[in-house]
Amino acid sequence: MLSTDATIGFIGTGVMGKSMARNLMNAGYPVNVYTRTKEKSQELLDNGAKWMESVAELASNSTVIITMVGYPSDVEEVYYGEDGILEHAKAGSYTVDMTTSKPSLAKEIYKKAKEKEINALDAPVSGGDIGAKTGKLAIMVGGNEEAFANLLPLFEVIGENIILQGEAGAGQHTKMANQITIASNMIGVCESIVYAKKAGLNPESVLKSITTGAAASFSLSKLGPRMLQRDFAPGFYVKHFIKDMTIAIESAEELGLSTPGLSLSLKLYKELAEKGEQDSGTQALIKLFEQG
Repeated sequence: MLSTDATIGFIGTGVMGKSMARNLMNAGYPVNVYTRTKEKSQELLDNGAKWMESVAELASNSTVIITMVGYPSDVEEVYYGEDGILEHAKAGSYTVDMTTSKPSLAKEIYKKAKEKEINALDAPVSGGDIGAKTGKLAIMVGGNEEAFANLLPLFEVIGENIILQGEAGAGQHTKMANQITIASNMIGVCESIVYAKKAGLNPESVLKSITTGAAASFSLSKLGPRMLQRDFAPGFYVKHFIKDMTIAIESAEELGLSTPGLSLSLKLYKELAEKGEQDSGTQALIKLFEQG
C-alpha cells in the first residue's frame, strides 16, 4: 500500500492537471511539479508544491510520477530518451499516464517500465474541469492489479468511479469507448438546443425537462447550460477532443470496426477548429449548428 507521505511527481498542470495536483496536495501528499511553462504551476508552487527543473529531476525524486500532457507525442517525449521518466525513475516506483493517448503506446510503456522494475499504469480520466476540481473524475485503469491496488487510495483523492479495466492499454481503450460515446452525443445536444430555440421554446426550461429523462448525459446537463450562457471557456479543448477522436478512429480501424457517428463528429470539430475555435471548449460546437 502506498504511504500517505509518498512523494507525487506531477507533469502537466493544465486545465485538469492543476486541479488534480491541488487535490492531492490538499490530501496531504507532497507534490513535485514540472511543466514546460513554469507560470502554469505558479498557483501550486505558492501553495507548497516543489518545482523540479526537468522531467529527469522530477522522476528521480518522486515515488509516483503522474503525467497529464497533451498528445501521444508529448507522452513519448516525457517517458523516453536520456532525460525521460523511464531512464530516471527508481526501481519500485510507479508511473501513471493519465493523458488520453494510444492504447499501443500504453502497452509499450508498460513493457519498457517492467524491464526496469517500474510499475506502469495507464489511467485516463473523464469528467472535464468540473470533475477535476471536485475530485469526482472517472478513472479508467489498465495495468497490473497489485500496482492498481497500491495506488487506489491516491486515485480516490482525484476520482470516485475508479475501475481496473484490464491489462496495460485497457484504460486507454476504455477512454476511447468514452470519447466515441461523447462524440455523437455532442451533436445531439447541439441539435436539440438549436431545435428548441427554432421552435420558440425557452431552452433553459427545455433542459430542465430533458436532463433528467432518457436523454440525460454529462454533455447535456453540464455543457448544455454553458452553450446557453455563451460560455465557451475550455473545460476540455476542441483541439484535444480532435486528438482523442483521431486516436479512437485509428484504434477502431485496427479492430476492423466502422464508426460513422465518430467520423461525423470528427469532421464537424475539424471544421470548428478551422474557424479558429481550436482553443475553445467542446461546447463551442453549437456555433456550427446556429449558423445552419
